[in-house]
Amino acid sequence: MFDTDGVLVDSARLHAAAWKVAFDALLEAAPPSSSESRRPFGTEEYRRYVDGRPRIEGAGAFLASRGIRLPLGDEKDAPGIDSVWAVAARKEQDFTARLRTGEVRVWPGTVRLLSVLRAARVPCAAVSASRHARELLTRTGLLVPPLVVLVDGQEAVRLGLAGKPEPDLFREAAARLETAVLDTAVVEDALAGVEAGRRGGFGLVVGVNRSGDPDGADDLLEYGADLVVDDLGDLVEQGRDA
Repeated sequence: MFDTDGVLVDSARLHAAAWKVAFDALLEAAPPSSSESRRPFGTEEYRRYVDGRPRIEGAGAFLASRGIRLPLGDEKDAPGIDSVWAVAARKEQDFTARLRTGEVRVWPGTVRLLSVLRAARVPCAAVSASRHARELLTRTGLLVPPLVVLVDGQEAVRLGLAGKPEPDLFREAAARLETAVLDTAVVEDALAGVEAGRRGGFGLVVGVNRSGDPDGADDLLEYGADLVVDDLGDLVEQGRDA
């Protein structure tokens, strides 16, 4: 079971950029009292608080980390800075614009691994907290076998599934694949996703460290990854060596 943003599709950078626009607008318009809390939103904060989580939960986690208190608001709030939902809506607005106008790439290593799994007839699932996952996978041509199941943000809302780091999304995907938890592997780049795989008791949790930074690999291992690779193509090589 593969996470979508950052694992199958190179779209995490678009999410991170959109969150920076939304959070920095808030920090500039209503700066916190301490100078440390007024610094711009950073890459490490995206990784630690936002990546892999449902939009509203990621926004709330980052704001709490900076000691910023906003009313929760409502899902219908317009993009802005007056509520957590408004900040999340600003991110969604910016992300959607980037998605419509920019190129969405797939890593060659991802294609290689999926080809090997297709040849071996291993059924796979794509899992994402995002409501854009189907569009991303369709645009990149990945929503074909071996990816036979998709559990995304829209399905999470419909079924009332908790977001990562809870394992609900992965458990639903495993059920649709008709595979036992211990016979199922989770592949994730987000700390919240790796933690979800660990909490769910899956047979193997693979962390993908796209940054190549050893500290990033250490964090993935700390959160519960059984092994960490820099690219999914590394799994093909490791499999051949075995």
